Amino acid sequence: MSKTYKTTGINLKTQAIGESDRLVTILTREFGLIRAVAPGSRKHKSSLGGRSGMFVVNELLIAKGRSLDKITQAQTIKTFPGLATNLGKLAASQYLAEVVLCQALSEQPQEELYELLKEHLSRIEELPSHEPSAVIAHLAHGLFHLLAIAGLTPQVQACCLTGNTLTPDFTNPDWQVGFSIPTGGTVCLTTWKRLKEEGIRRLGDKGDKGDKGASSPLSTPSPPSVKEKTTSYKTVVHQQELPVISSRLDAIELSILQQLSQPEIMQDIAKNYGWFSVEQILRQYAQYHLGRSIRSAALIDSYFATHHDATV
Repeated sequence: MSKTYKTTGINLKTQAIGESDRLVTILTREFGLIRAVAPGSRKHKSSLGGRSGMFVVNELLIAKGRSLDKITQAQTIKTFPGLATNLGKLAASQYLAEVVLCQALSEQPQEELYELLKEHLSRIEELPSHEPSAVIAHLAHGLFHLLAIAGLTPQVQACCLTGNTLTPDFTNPDWQVGFSIPTGGTVCLTTWKRLKEEGIRRLGDKGDKGDKGASSPLSTPSPPSVKEKTTSYKTVVHQQELPVISSRLDAIELSILQQLSQPEIMQDIAKNYGWFSVEQILRQYAQYHLGRSIRSAALIDSYFATHHDATV
C-alpha cells in the first residue's frame, strides 16, 4: 500500500476512542480486514458520523499511519436501515459479523467473503418483521455459507463412522441421527450403539482374562527376531474411540442440514420447524472450530425465547 489508498468496505465493528473519534473495523474487498480511525465522527455535525456506523458500506480514502490508519474521505454506497428497526434482525446481523471477524484475513483480498456477507445482510433486512422464525432460518443459512467458505462445512450427507449415505426416514417419528462436533458431522446412531456395546463386551472380556492371569490380545508382546536379540518390541493395537454425540436430529432437522447448500431450502421456511435446532447445532460447531463463543448468540436466544421450543 502507498501512503494513501482507496478501498470499498463494510463496517463490522465500532469503538469510541479519544474525545470524538471512532475506531472502525472494516471488511474490505481489496485488503481484507482493516482497522481505521474515523476522526471527529462522534461530533454532531461530522461528515463521518453516519458513515462510520455499523453495516454501512463506503468507498474510502484512507491514509496510512504508524499504528492506525485514518479515514480521510468516505462516500456511502449502501446502508441497511431495516436492520436497526428490528432487534431480531440486528442481532442476527451482529452474529454473522462476529463470525466474519473471526474468519477474515488482513492485507489479503476478501472479495468472496465481502460479497457473501452483503448478500445475507440484504436477505435478513428484507424479511417480514412478523416472521421471527424466518430470521433464524436465514441466520442458519448464512452461518452455513460462512462455514463453507472457510472450508469448515460439516459432514451431513453420510455417516462419519461408516461413510454410508444417510437418508432421513420421515415415516418413523422416532428416527434420529447423531451429530458429533469433534468428529465433524453426522453419525448413524445404530452403528454408534453397536460399536459401543461391542466395546463394553471387549472390555469385559479383557477384565475376565486379566483375573485369570492371561494377557490381553490387544497388547501381546512380539517375540524378538533373530537379528535383534537384545531388543524387544510390543505390538499395541489402539482401539478407535467412539465419537461424542453432541446432538440428536430427527428426519426434518437432518433434511434441512443436508439442503442448506441449495437455495431452494429457503422457499419453504414456514413448513420446517427444525430451524432453531439447526441454528444451535451450527452455532456450537462454529464456536468449536473458531475457538471462541459468539456473544451475539445470547441476544438471539433471549429475543427468540418464546419461539424456541426445540431441544438440542
